[in-house]
Amino acid sequence: MPVTRNARLQDATPIFAALGDATRLAIVARLAASGPHSISRLASGSSISRQAITKHLQVLADAGLVRDARNGRERIWACEPGKLDEAGACLAEISRQWDQALARLKKRVET
Repeated sequence: MPVTRNARLQDATPIFAALGDATRLAIVARLAASGPHSISRLASGSSISRQAITKHLQVLADAGLVRDARNGRERIWACEPGKLDEAGACLAEISRQWDQALARLKKRVET
């Protein structure tokens, strides 16, 4: 059974909600750019505490954007690219719809 547009957007809602916070967006960007990191490494050079980073990572994990793995006493966090691809696909679909709406408006104005 094909997935409807509304269902795809509904499924993507937690992703966009999680990425709507500047700190969480920065964490995902850092993980995407430089690979997996521990919480300590994510917190280093930042004014954000390890506890706050942990809470942000949990929100991102709940949205399926990151995952963790144990490495001794540390948890190493990495991006889940599938969810980022899902968000990108939703944005691309919205962009296509906007382009189509503008094309219809242009055609209407020109006639």
